[in-house]
Amino acid sequence: MKAVILAAGEGSRLRPLTNRRPKPMLPVGNKPLLESVVEAVSAAGVTEIVLVVGYQRERIQSYFGDGDHWNVDITYAVQEKQLGTGHALLQAEPYIDSDFITLNGDRYIESRIVEDVIDEHLETGESCLGVTRVEAPNRFGVVELDGQIITELIEKPMPKTTPSKQINAGVYAFTPEIFSAVRQTESYGEQELTTTLQTQSTIRPLRAVQCNCFWGDVSYPWDLLWLNNYVLDQQIAHDPEIPRSVDIASNTVVHDNVVVDEDVTIQPGATVSRGTSLGENVSVGSNAVVEDAVVFPDATIDPGAVIRNCIVGANATIGVNTTIEGGSADIVLDDEVHTNVMFGGLIGDNAHLGGNVTVKPGTILGESVSVDSGTVVSGQVADGTVIQRG
Repeated sequence: MKAVILAAGEGSRLRPLTNRRPKPMLPVGNKPLLESVVEAVSAAGVTEIVLVVGYQRERIQSYFGDGDHWNVDITYAVQEKQLGTGHALLQAEPYIDSDFITLNGDRYIESRIVEDVIDEHLETGESCLGVTRVEAPNRFGVVELDGQIITELIEKPMPKTTPSKQINAGVYAFTPEIFSAVRQTESYGEQELTTTLQTQSTIRPLRAVQCNCFWGDVSYPWDLLWLNNYVLDQQIAHDPEIPRSVDIASNTVVHDNVVVDEDVTIQPGATVSRGTSLGENVSVGSNAVVEDAVVFPDATIDPGAVIRNCIVGANATIGVNTTIEGGSADIVLDDEVHTNVMFGGLIGDNAHLGGNVTVKPGTILGESVSVDSGTVVSGQVADGTVIQRG
């Protein structure tokens, strides 16, 4: 059975992180989200993958290549315009001639859910969908069940009207009939796979397969921090090896659930605390403190800087004695208010913060933002903005 992985989307709610990379390539534990999906598919015994790519597809293709590193064969199908998940699935049709599984490429999953969906489909011959239970189902596609049969698929219902805490986990098993069903589905600008599953009787019944393992989604920037924390906690048991190219001074403090990539430098007196990922070629200056952070490659954290609950973009610079305070804030994204979010901030790629800058909780600085020394910054700042003191 082949796997089709849908990885063509951008992830606009995650800007500026997705200005230069597709959402599936955001790092969790210093590995792209998409890699967890490829690893889960491979571990489930699937050896052939059709990867549907689109936005910033070169990033994906250069990273995964032919799939040999993961013991799979990868074929690429291109969705030139992002016109929905159903449209993305249709791009894989030329490569599919028998029953197959489909997965969203921007989730963190484990192999057990893939195995369970495959087993259920092989046993029943029916279309199957992995489901999982969450405490905030209105953020996702909610499913209603009659026993094991899915009766309703509701995309992001209002919180007070959410009928179920079971959601679509983004792992499916189909016969090739799904392609004609997608084409027959009425679309209004975009072809969504969930619309086809809800409306087309030719692929019914649709069976639910309960996910009894970890499942993670990154819808908003702060989701990247909690998911990174989870993954690093799992890695402690495996005692991840520190690359030989890493230079860690003898009088530093580096906690257990921290992961560091190639060519990282941690200078004397620095503390790298729980839940932190340091990407390739990151530099942490003397006496700096980094806690609960995802730091992208080539970022520089200057001496004495303190950053907490924060995402630092690629090639960004955090100046001497600058503080990203950490803590909770109310954040507005896409006209939606998120209250009491534990999120120190997001510093976009190529941003430069001078010395003694204070970044208030919930701040989102765009790509290539420049902040003068001694400035206090808060709120959302557009790409390329120059913030001057006074």
